[in-house]
Amino acid sequence: MNDALVAGTDEEVPWSRLDRRMLLIHPIEEILRLLPVLAGSFVIGSTSGNPVWGLAATGVLVLVGLLRWFTTTYRVGPEHVELRRGLLQRRELSIPRSRIRSVDVEQRLLHRVLGLAVVKIGTGQSGGADRNRFELNGLPIAAVPELRAVLLRGGQQDDVPAETTSTAAVTERQLARFDPAWVRYAPFSTTGLLAVAAVAGAAFQFGLGRSIAESQVVRRAVETAEDLGLVVALVILVLVVVLVASPAACVRYLLLYGDLRVTDDQRVLRIAHGLLTTRHTTLDRARLRGIALHEPLALRLVGAARLDAVMTGRTAQQGGSSLVLPSAPDGEVRRVAAEVLTGGLPLDVPLRSHGPRARRRRYTRTLWPVAVVVAAGLVALTVTDRHVPFAVIATVVVVLVAGACALAQDRYRGLGHAVVDGHLVARSGSIDRQRICLDADGVIGWTVRQTFFQRRAGLATVVAATPAGAGRYEVIDIPVDEAWALVQEVTPGMGEAWIDR
Repeated sequence: MNDALVAGTDEEVPWSRLDRRMLLIHPIEEILRLLPVLAGSFVIGSTSGNPVWGLAATGVLVLVGLLRWFTTTYRVGPEHVELRRGLLQRRELSIPRSRIRSVDVEQRLLHRVLGLAVVKIGTGQSGGADRNRFELNGLPIAAVPELRAVLLRGGQQDDVPAETTSTAAVTERQLARFDPAWVRYAPFSTTGLLAVAAVAGAAFQFGLGRSIAESQVVRRAVETAEDLGLVVALVILVLVVVLVASPAACVRYLLLYGDLRVTDDQRVLRIAHGLLTTRHTTLDRARLRGIALHEPLALRLVGAARLDAVMTGRTAQQGGSSLVLPSAPDGEVRRVAAEVLTGGLPLDVPLRSHGPRARRRRYTRTLWPVAVVVAAGLVALTVTDRHVPFAVIATVVVVLVAGACALAQDRYRGLGHAVVDGHLVARSGSIDRQRICLDADGVIGWTVRQTFFQRRAGLATVVAATPAGAGRYEVIDIPVDEAWALVQEVTPGMGEAWIDR
């Protein structure tokens, strides 16, 4: 690391290898990555009576893992960070240090045992293939803090003594810490269903799908469903999925977010979490452009929410890299959000209503699918000449209409916006409600668009473009005569020419 600080050019910095302990990890990673292929080779060997197939495949994977270490080198120069890897297909990646926007640290289970870490360097670009990701897999954990500090300085302050850059730790304070009671919110997200789907996918990948489908348990379940009827069978199936998915969601939540710590030193936010795989994320306050408060319907019902930071250099394709708090009590999430936003912008600021036309549009967009479903059902009953009691049909229609009206009203209740303390606050949605607090200084452009039906209703959608987070944030179904006035209020001068048109 010191070579980068004293060298005048990148070429003067020698190439370095990853830690030698990766010679133990790389072969294991290759075996786990291609485990289905390895399992298939052992099956072929056992059926043919020749176990050499399995042993040969294992030997090849171990050799490939060892070659990864011998063919991977990197260097951190005063202007670029460079990485060379590959044997048959040699690749050289180079990132200007001035373009570095994020440096995240991950410790997988084997890395933690051996005292190593994976350093992931990001530039904030949304494109690019996965094979071109810049990842230093296998650095001593003791050397990571210095490397991260050097990389985040962007190559402009390498001559600053280390003593002048370490004072921030003195004022570091803890914003939040993991509470085991938060695990109760895990079943109210989709993580459990995803975990069940992953297990099912793995079963089919290993060739177990046919065996499961032909098992006695599945056959008896199908026979029972035929005896009980479609509706009762579907209800039982949903209950079984919920009973299986809920524990899976709790386990995943605990493993992924256990030991969560959120700290702030007024310069960067640091988020660390994970039991088996530990992830350390650093969010530079200079690149903070707001927050996103996620309040899905299921979490709202139990008084919980989730918090993300809107950061430049961290795009939507990076998933949870800007996560601040997972599913947690709503009061705790709002407290941390107020701490994250400099100046303590109140999240509960009153929002401007979008008026009766927006309300009608909520009802229209919710009720017409119900009308289509009911009409299709009646046509199907007529074509098949099946007799269903009128009371049953009326009950189904009433339930669907009542549910649609309740959803429409909740969507309208969640619709609104405000401009306060240099921030645009916008909220929308019901099943997946989100409240955005976006710094006006982070907005680089505006779009006011109208669909055919919005033009007939006198409404418009205002889109704020920003190089942070998802890249665009919308104020939905605002009265069209207020659209450019909102733009002018958030960024004075940008909407003035359009207000009177």
